[in-house]
Amino acid sequence: QVQLVESGGGLVQAGGSLRLSCVTSGRTFRIYAMGWFRQAPGKEREFVAAVSWSAGNTYYADSVKGRFTISRDNAKNTVYLQMNSLKPEDTAVYYCAADPRGGIVGAFITQKYDYWGQGTQVTVSS
Repeated sequence: QVQLVESGGGLVQAGGSLRLSCVTSGRTFRIYAMGWFRQAPGKEREFVAAVSWSAGNTYYADSVKGRFTISRDNAKNTVYLQMNSLKPEDTAVYYCAADPRGGIVGAFITQKYDYWGQGTQVTVSS
């Protein structure tokens, strides 16, 4: 069983930064493609960013491109989401997800991912 645990959320003022982390159990983390999604109250879960198993490919939603950076450390079984220039509309619960197939084709599709974390709250005040 693969488990994902997010951390790093919190309350920040607009223009500030946060770094989210997601630690994944299991010795095969290095072959997983990893994604970050978010869900605001009353809205559907939406794609934020993804990274391929080798970290050679990344993919971002237009709404976060240039502000957020996804990265991974396979030695630590961890994927990160560095969030800069945060806006109130970034407020949401952020989830990490894992796809054992490794690639990022269709990374924005929630059904692509087999495993999900419980989420971490990010609140951006204006």
